[in-house]
Amino acid sequence: MTTTPTGLPPLSDDTVDRIEEAVFAQIAEERDTERAHTALTRRRARRRGWLTAGGVAAAFAVGVLVTPAILNATGAASSGSSAASAPYDTTPRPQSLSGVAKDMAPSSGGAASSAGGSAPSTNEARDVIRTGSATVQVDDVRKAADALAALAKKHGGFVESQQIGSAQGPVATDGGIVPPPSGDGWVTLRVPVADLDAVMDALREQGTVLATSIGTNDVTTATTDLRAQIDSLTASVTRLTQLMSQATSVSDLLTAETALTDRQSQLQSAQQQLKDLESQVAMSSVQVTLVREAPAAADPAGFGDGLAAGWKGLIVSLNALVIALGFLLPWLALALVVALIVWAIVRTRRARRTRRAIAGSMQAAETEPEPEPQKP
Repeated sequence: MTTTPTGLPPLSDDTVDRIEEAVFAQIAEERDTERAHTALTRRRARRRGWLTAGGVAAAFAVGVLVTPAILNATGAASSGSSAASAPYDTTPRPQSLSGVAKDMAPSSGGAASSAGGSAPSTNEARDVIRTGSATVQVDDVRKAADALAALAKKHGGFVESQQIGSAQGPVATDGGIVPPPSGDGWVTLRVPVADLDAVMDALREQGTVLATSIGTNDVTTATTDLRAQIDSLTASVTRLTQLMSQATSVSDLLTAETALTDRQSQLQSAQQQLKDLESQVAMSSVQVTLVREAPAAADPAGFGDGLAAGWKGLIVSLNALVIALGFLLPWLALALVVALIVWAIVRTRRARRTRRAIAGSMQAAETEPEPEPQKP
């Protein structure tokens, strides 16, 4: 029986045990609830972390995949808008030239693309390069080359290049300079495009025409682009010259001068390209290959010719035999060495066998008992 303070009803041991069990059960329940809440909080925090990491990774992937396309589209739109706008402004500007001279004129590629956008109509005259080539068989290559030079001069053209005979050129000797021997060669003519067909027809007068061909190449787009570039660069040079006269500082002057030098270089290059194309359009190139007629081979018609042909055949056969013998000689020497080695090995083995047989027979003879004498 447990003693209780004065004024409180006495409690039995069973009651105290029940109270303790209830208190301990409540404490255990509160601990379980707290543990479950802590675990749930941790799971939620972990889930938030994974979701955050996944969102960051997805955003990064989207940025990597989408950003270049957006930048390209933005750049194309900005370049298109800048190309559509007027590239030059003739109004004098007193402000600084820093950054202005650089962007003052479009590049040659931009001019080409803008010019290429408007293709010439079919009614306009087109720039077409016509070229011809032929292979002519002649008796004398040098005379034929001189005749071709006269033909080109007759039609208002000239000889662009030629090669006759040996490619090494004239040879200096004691008797003076000797031209290379006459042989096959080629001649390149430049004639007006209107006379190309007449020149090709006139080649039949120089010898036997073995093959001919005429090619065309339409360069209208290229010449149109170059003319647009030249106009654009000319305006750019003019504008930069004005800006140099308005420069207020040394840095502005140097910037404009650098840009002007670059534009002038591009302008000269475009002008030279256009000049080359226009020259090819105006003057056709004709490549003529000259070959000599092959001499007729003499057939053996008598005993002497047959004997000479047989002697030549014998010499050729002997030469072939000597070459074959020289080719096989190292292999024959190697085969001889191998045969000697094999013969020596076989001979050594046979000698060993013979010695063993003789030794065995002698040993058998020694161990065999002598026969007893027969009694009479």
